[in-house]
Amino acid sequence: MPSHRPHVTVRLDLRLDARLGPGKIALLEAIAREGSISAAARALGMSYRRAWLLVDGLNRMFREPAVETRPGRARGGARVTAFGEKLVAAYRAIERRATRTGAPALRTLAAALRPERPRRTRTNRSARG
Repeated sequence: MPSHRPHVTVRLDLRLDARLGPGKIALLEAIAREGSISAAARALGMSYRRAWLLVDGLNRMFREPAVETRPGRARGGARVTAFGEKLVAAYRAIERRATRTGAPALRTLAAALRPERPRRTRTNRSARG
């Protein structure tokens, strides 16, 4: 089993009802790459409903929409707006700075951890008599 590498995860609490974190940013990046909410959801392993609710929440959170949608099967799809691209860029800049600035303290904390205990494997219950 690969070991977990300590890292910084950033969640921005802009207000009590306005949070921006790695999931929403990954969704915006996937929409930009895939060209639709459903394809982005599939790429991230999430339901379309969950993806749509996150996009709707993002669009309601800010004065400008982060994603524009075009309904319809033939010409349907979604695109990340210029504001959405700025949102991703700003989040990634904050994330890089937090990672860089916090690296020494993160290493100190990681070094202070107890060693991992070996994980016990489950016995095959059907083999028991």
